[in-house]
Amino acid sequence: MGEDVSGPQEDAEGPSGPQLARAVLDAALAKRREAAARPRRRGSGTGEGGGRRLRGYSGPGPDPRDPQLFGDVLQRLMKARGWERPKAEATVFGAWEKVVGPEIAQHSRPVKLDAGVLTVEAESTAWATQLRLLAATLLRNIAKEVGHNVVTKLNIHGPAAPSWNRGPRRVQGRGPRDTYG
Repeated sequence: MGEDVSGPQEDAEGPSGPQLARAVLDAALAKRREAAARPRRRGSGTGEGGGRRLRGYSGPGPDPRDPQLFGDVLQRLMKARGWERPKAEATVFGAWEKVVGPEIAQHSRPVKLDAGVLTVEAESTAWATQLRLLAATLLRNIAKEVGHNVVTKLNIHGPAAPSWNRGPRRVQGRGPRDTYG
């Protein structure tokens, strides 16, 4: 019961709480003063870590400060941000003629790409049949142009049938049957 509570307490492990914070701060200040007192050497070519100092002229040989080709910089940026797959998917739509060839591109168009399944709409049912027969070749050409596993399956269909659901006043019913004769 006769313990002294007025003074700072030190555990058997060392200072704690505010004392520990003060000790860390004093050590950091002493290290900073010591570093400021040391004279700096100029022209050594190395920094504190032993790496190259990036000042002045780059000199002969490649250097990270040298001008870079825009395409290379853009490629590194796309890879760093994970935009390679969206770029490949956009290439399928943007360069359809280059991907499948001019004749096929003239008679078909990509509609949507969802989970590796590319939906292609042909201009006629005959072209849709031909494209279904060429599906394996088209998949190889697409993989060669944009990369593997971007398009894994083709869903090819013909043109959409005409809709008779037009107009502000439409009567519900069976639609046009033998009404033209």
